[in-house]
Amino acid sequence: MPSESVCYPAKLVHGHIINLIEKGIKTIFYPCIIYEKEEFSNTDNHYNCPIVQSYSEAIKLNVEDLKKNDIKFINPFLPIDEDKLVKRLLELDEFKEYKFSKSEVKSAVRKGLEEQEKFKEDVRKKGEEFLKYIDEHDEKAIVLAGRPYHLDKEVNHGIDTMINSLGLAVLTEDSVCHLSKMSTRLRVVNQWEYHARVFHAADVVSQHDNLELVNLNSFGCGLDAIVTDQAEEILRFNNRLYTTIKIDEINNLGAAKIRIRSLIASMNKRRNNKDYSPYNYEKNYFKEKDKEHVLLFPDMTQFHMPLFEAILNSSGYKAVYLNKTTEQSVEIGLKYVNNDACYPAVIVTGQLIEALQSGEYDLDNTSVIISQTGGGCRATNYIGLIRKALKDAGFENISILSFNFSGLEKQQAFHLNLPMVNKLLMAVLYGDLLMKLLYATRPYEVNKGEAQALYESWNKKCYDAVSRGKINEYRKNVRLIVEDFKNIEVKLTNKPKVGIVGEILIKYHQFGNDHLVDRLEKEGAEVCAPELMGFVKYSAYNNLIRDSILKTGSFYSYLCKKMLDIIGLYEKPINKALEGTRYKKCVNIYDLAKNVDGILSTGNQTGEGWYLTGEMIELIKEGINNICCVQPFACLPNHIVGKAVIKKIRELYPESNIVAVDYDPGASHTNQINRIKLMLTVAKENLEKNTPNK
Repeated sequence: MPSESVCYPAKLVHGHIINLIEKGIKTIFYPCIIYEKEEFSNTDNHYNCPIVQSYSEAIKLNVEDLKKNDIKFINPFLPIDEDKLVKRLLELDEFKEYKFSKSEVKSAVRKGLEEQEKFKEDVRKKGEEFLKYIDEHDEKAIVLAGRPYHLDKEVNHGIDTMINSLGLAVLTEDSVCHLSKMSTRLRVVNQWEYHARVFHAADVVSQHDNLELVNLNSFGCGLDAIVTDQAEEILRFNNRLYTTIKIDEINNLGAAKIRIRSLIASMNKRRNNKDYSPYNYEKNYFKEKDKEHVLLFPDMTQFHMPLFEAILNSSGYKAVYLNKTTEQSVEIGLKYVNNDACYPAVIVTGQLIEALQSGEYDLDNTSVIISQTGGGCRATNYIGLIRKALKDAGFENISILSFNFSGLEKQQAFHLNLPMVNKLLMAVLYGDLLMKLLYATRPYEVNKGEAQALYESWNKKCYDAVSRGKINEYRKNVRLIVEDFKNIEVKLTNKPKVGIVGEILIKYHQFGNDHLVDRLEKEGAEVCAPELMGFVKYSAYNNLIRDSILKTGSFYSYLCKKMLDIIGLYEKPINKALEGTRYKKCVNIYDLAKNVDGILSTGNQTGEGWYLTGEMIELIKEGINNICCVQPFACLPNHIVGKAVIKKIRELYPESNIVAVDYDPGASHTNQINRIKLMLTVAKENLEKNTPNK
């Protein structure tokens, strides 16, 4: 099992697959499904959770019995729409040997989807009948909400039977959620279909005095941090209680039984309270009048964020980059953010609230800005977590601006224009170039501090250059930056090179990764950090992939291809300046995608997705075999695209030396440091072994 912190249902999958193999099964069909069927009109998207989406990739790479027993394991990425699914199935090489005709596939898909809809309709009808019965007979019931796998007796440990034994009936959330009267948007980005059912079920519970909601979730599920807060908020809107029970491999339900008994006591106290009003949340959008506000934004990378400040300030805003993160920032974040949320959410939220509490800003004329990726990772929902935290901290009047390319938060009064996009491309590439040159020069400089001083000097010049946004100045500057770093006197001693890959904030954020770059350089290593523009290109390239495997439509993929071409034009002067030097050129996203062939599918697009795997392979191909794969504790996508691929990479590249390190407010620094030092010890031994005798 590649990750000990993955959720209990994922752990069970390993045993289930082995059980199938032991029964003599020779073909296993375990597809990857990014999207669920959309059931509600007021949702923002309809993703599956990252583990449900593509855990079959982790199985394929880590269950040895699949290879030993010559099992045909079929796990393509598939769309859920009928016509698109038929088209995709007919394209799959794995299905060619069965010689299915188009009409056979079309008929099978239609019948399958029709049967699924009949099943759902049966469940809904039974839910309606049951609600009518308990209303007529003055009975009480629990809506036991969760994901489909929570129906499994091994997963839920028989909690439904335990609730029955206390005199309560049990309904599932999907039997009643269609009766919801809630039509408003939520505080959070409502983008996971299972969770949407929980939210609507919470609204139905609010309408019935004889119902309560109990939500089952898994230890280590970061998405449930989003669900927990939002479902509780919907229920509290009508003075109702929210109960959550974490389910894992420990099957003692004693604590759960006590909680259900307490819930029953509360139900008995609250009888005959018939007041109900549909949940409504008014988002405090960034408005026209807020454009005069001071605009605070949190840290992520010291190389790029100052330049993003330049973009905003030269475009008429009053932006302030919060460049310091402290232990106090984390403590504040922990106070106001659900503790199951990931470490980056704790850091950025704590940093923003710490700034607002500092007394440095006029709170009537201050707003905050946060980026949103728009993907299936919980990072898209930092804005929802920040909204709640601001309210709880007494800053409900602070408006929030979303910086995204995904069409989210459309009602806000902030929109990118072409001059800002031009400056943004320059800022990202300036930051990447300075980071690359500083890390590759500082460990070897003869005059200590010279590289850092040069970086700081150029950082100020780039700030001014980004503000102006002149393309000719940009071309000239990148050439001069490379020349200046080349002219620093260096002694190129034999040092181990270490790449840092992983979750986007943790791999760049100095405080978030416990000053990993400084630690590695202190231990005598040269650090190689992948470019931020690589992630931008990955995000654009994903649309081409989605069109290929999910049949999402060619127009948007065409636009993204053009975007990649434009980025290539901005990278051209950098690559020209780096030609013939010892410094790396800009990463080619098409080559990076080819790197993951034979390891995992480029359909893995949640969080860093396949790009993280591609980064590791790219580093190894460049001779950088030592890699720190860093992520927040229980980062869902990285269970698959980070930790799950390490075994396969080691098989393909025996010289690779990869360590996975989790970061969290409660993580052991000693454990982190020891893991990194062990990796470095192996790196130095390999370097010594491969260095010719003098």
